[in-house]
Amino acid sequence: MSSARLVGINHVALEVADLDAALDLYGRLFSFELRGRVRGMAFLDLGDQFLAVAEGRRQGPDEGRHFGLVVDDRDAVRAALIEAGIEPHRGRGLRFTDPWGNQFEIVEYADVQFSKTAAVLRGMGLEGLEKTEAARAELADKGLLTDDA
Repeated sequence: MSSARLVGINHVALEVADLDAALDLYGRLFSFELRGRVRGMAFLDLGDQFLAVAEGRRQGPDEGRHFGLVVDDRDAVRAALIEAGIEPHRGRGLRFTDPWGNQFEIVEYADVQFSKTAAVLRGMGLEGLEKTEAARAELADKGLLTDDA
């Protein structure tokens, strides 16, 4: 029997203690559309992916565990963090911990291999996002560079 090949991430689920407070905070840090909401959960649309936010966090804050969230403008997130009174972590890149202990690492779309198709970017109202030469070279090295990257 052969192994299944990892293809991508459909969604990431974050647990928070207060869903409405989390949606308020995340709405001050990021621009997003709400894909849907059910009792105790909300789904933030990321085009062909989503971020699930679930009420009911019971564990303590994450220490080394984090997830990387891709944005179109990392500097805008940094400014929003300061305005929200959240101190970014020291060190390389942009990291922060939300009030419920979830650790975010914010990366800019232009800088990473992660790519959305032109159709997905257009559907998200983000047509025209481009990659840096370094990111394009990394994609090319893997045979993943397309006309829309």
